[in-house]
Amino acid sequence: MSVLGPAGVAIALWLLVSRQWRLVLGWSLWYGGGMLLVVLSKLAFIGWGLGSARLDFTGFSGHAMRAGAVFPVLMYVVLQRAPRSWRQAGVLFGVAYAVLVAISRVVVQAHSVSEAVSGCVLGLAMAFGFMWQARGAVNFAVSHALALASLALMVLITFKAEPMPTEDWLQKIALHLSGHERVFSRNDWKLAGHP
Repeated sequence: MSVLGPAGVAIALWLLVSRQWRLVLGWSLWYGGGMLLVVLSKLAFIGWGLGSARLDFTGFSGHAMRAGAVFPVLMYVVLQRAPRSWRQAGVLFGVAYAVLVAISRVVVQAHSVSEAVSGCVLGLAMAFGFMWQARGAVNFAVSHALALASLALMVLITFKAEPMPTEDWLQKIALHLSGHERVFSRNDWKLAGHP
């Protein structure tokens, strides 16, 4: 199980505890919107074969999208009371880490380059959209004790929890919605003569 999903939820909880209602809603919409686009892109390919054989694109990488959305915002929120230069350095570190996650998805052959890059760019767009929205927030800071405790809990959960069968769920939903008997795959492109 990836720590990225719980980290996205943790950011919302930190903002909630800080009584930043507008930012809780904003983060939920930005992050949730990114996740929705990932799911829709995957359903479109699995159910109807909508993608690009030329670009080897079957949908946005969910890992890369979550990394792009979560890590810069995580640093932005945790370093809110730090000097501006620290906050900027933290956000840049978050962006760099997100790019490394996207690269790792290609290295382990979980995604093509186009899927990892587009997922990361989508996530970063969500992150910067949220940070732009949060730029004028007053008294916006989270408890560092709460942040450390919840991050430790997330790491523990990540090592103990079983992975969720999200791919199976997506396949079942896509088949139900499309009415097809089987899912589309990259092999269908090969059979159709696409490179």
